[in-house]
Amino acid sequence: MTNTTMRSLWLTTSLLLGSTVGFAQDNLVNSLKNNQSENSATSFKFTPVINTEATSVKNQKSSGTCWSYSTNSFLESEMIRMGKKPVDLADLFTARNAYVEKGINYVRMHGALTLGDGGACHDVINMFAKYGALPQEVYSGNDYGAPGSSDRMNSLTKAILENAVKAPDGKLDPNWKTKYIATIDSCMGAVPEKFTYEGKEYTPKTFAKEVVGINPEDYVELSSFNTSPYYKKAVLMVPDNWSYDQVYNVQMDDITKIIDNALKGGYSVAWATDVSEKGFSWKNGVAYVPEKNFDSMTDEEKKAMFNGPKAEKEITVDLRQAAFDDYQTTDDHGMQITGLAKDQNGKEYYIVKNSWGATNDYNGYLYVTKNFVKYKTTAFLLHKKGIPSDIRKKLDI
Repeated sequence: MTNTTMRSLWLTTSLLLGSTVGFAQDNLVNSLKNNQSENSATSFKFTPVINTEATSVKNQKSSGTCWSYSTNSFLESEMIRMGKKPVDLADLFTARNAYVEKGINYVRMHGALTLGDGGACHDVINMFAKYGALPQEVYSGNDYGAPGSSDRMNSLTKAILENAVKAPDGKLDPNWKTKYIATIDSCMGAVPEKFTYEGKEYTPKTFAKEVVGINPEDYVELSSFNTSPYYKKAVLMVPDNWSYDQVYNVQMDDITKIIDNALKGGYSVAWATDVSEKGFSWKNGVAYVPEKNFDSMTDEEKKAMFNGPKAEKEITVDLRQAAFDDYQTTDDHGMQITGLAKDQNGKEYYIVKNSWGATNDYNGYLYVTKNFVKYKTTAFLLHKKGIPSDIRKKLDI
């Protein structure tokens, strides 16, 4: 089966199943199992150039909550950068709040909205601003992400929302929202009004302000498409942008310029991307854009894809846009860019923290080429001071 056929199958399956996001997430991970080479770890020699500090690698399990895990990990790194003691933030508290807001928008839009676990980097910032934050020890989410848990909740909540949208006699059930939120909380756990952390009492909002201490207004999200004016805001046209948030649209080459500048300044980056690629190996912890198309490779070339540095395809603006328009680039995963490294030939790679557990060759991290990032980034979020001053001026931020 060709890479295009596999991608089409995966995309069609996830779209058709809608609420069965646990299956879709597991299917994504499983689709990458064969993307590995036997001698990869001994064929690469990576030397760190920049390493921003990050917290421990987490595991989102079967839930489609990568966006929350990766961007909350980013916020934990922000705490470290600001000289604060990092907190293991409750990723599923963020997700729970996003699901509440997504359901409200679903009804408001008469059902014309994508449901399921998916979200975006900006959702974490938006939920932080509206609901606050909780430490993991206070809100575990009832192990949401365990096999079947997200599918079960999404099935229950989808039924409530669809019934609300039907609006018998043209009137909404006045209790639909109460039922919807109660169902989410029965699956993920009720949110405490107050809690004690390290001997002091907080609410989610006071904890966000006093302990986490970030200012949501300081963070911006960007992407690059040639379908909208550059250096202006445009709606991020991906299915999981249920809030219709806008991002700053920059030139393709600005993506890596901005990330490089941020890392040099000690800022990490929350990164949304497409990992359902033949050049992405979770097991070997390497991602690149092969110069030769997979279908044109010999069996030996396929087996050796991740055995040491390889030549890459040149990425152009048109190639990037065509991949997005043809569904060859989808917003299927979120991770955190924490540093920069060089291989034995001096080529630069971004050091990327994943949320699939410390189960690969680099204990939960990957080395991703700049070409891959230029080609497959759907959006990225960072502190505005991490953006080069000349680009900030163009963006008027």
